[in-house]
Amino acid sequence: MRKRRFIECDVFTSTPTKGNGLAVVLDGEGLTRQQMQDFAAWTNFAETTFLAPADDPRADYHLHIYTPKREMLFAGHPTLGSCAAWLHAGGQPKAPGTVRQKCGVGIVEIDITGAVPAFIAPPTKIAPMPEESFRAIAARLSLDPATVVRTAVLENGPVWQAIELQSAADVLAIDGTGLRYPEFVGIGLIGAHEDAAECDYEVRMLAPSSGMDEDPITGSLNAALAHWLKSQQRLRAGLVHAQGTRIGRAGRVHIREDARGILIGGETQIMIEGTLTL
Repeated sequence: MRKRRFIECDVFTSTPTKGNGLAVVLDGEGLTRQQMQDFAAWTNFAETTFLAPADDPRADYHLHIYTPKREMLFAGHPTLGSCAAWLHAGGQPKAPGTVRQKCGVGIVEIDITGAVPAFIAPPTKIAPMPEESFRAIAARLSLDPATVVRTAVLENGPVWQAIELQSAADVLAIDGTGLRYPEFVGIGLIGAHEDAAECDYEVRMLAPSSGMDEDPITGSLNAALAHWLKSQQRLRAGLVHAQGTRIGRAGRVHIREDARGILIGGETQIMIEGTLTL
């Protein structure tokens, strides 16, 4: 047991308490996987992260990401939140303007030169959703077939059962209470807002592995959805996705593309900092 630096932050929002909370242990070196899992279960956040020195000379730090139940290879809001916490605590990237994070999917780059920090979305595998999977989800959510535009299974570390509905209103109308992992795995809903709306799409993620009914804001899902939109030639410049609306959050995910790939960005608010004994 020793004192370790700790930061709690709120990710993908400009309004503190309206994003997705994250616990960040800045001095995670020396902790066992069981200790990290136990602490993540104790915090009961959707994710808790642990930073340690990188074992790859290209990286600025190594990141372990845990839900209360398991370790994850990659997740979006822990990536941006951990980067913000590391910078807030005095971290200096090896390459000016870019933080390089080592995690379960390899090196993830975070651009810190834009209006909001943004990570380069890892590659996404896109496959048809099996008919039996869709039928089970549609039955559980009481989906009106007339509202379903298209479906897919997306994988960028996590696996997402993605369903596009005709409108943001259709997405927000879904009752997702009671869905639980692992009976259902990462159901991602997306629907377009009207042209005059503040945001381009409304996104929801149901049955997260954290054990909640619904995840407030999910960077990795939005990254996978952006790749899905691009595969259909529908990824426009400067997209903004809203998420968390149904559960009282104000998540905003900013999506852009440049020569490096698709970038997923958002604001992080530092809420609490101090030390803990672990």
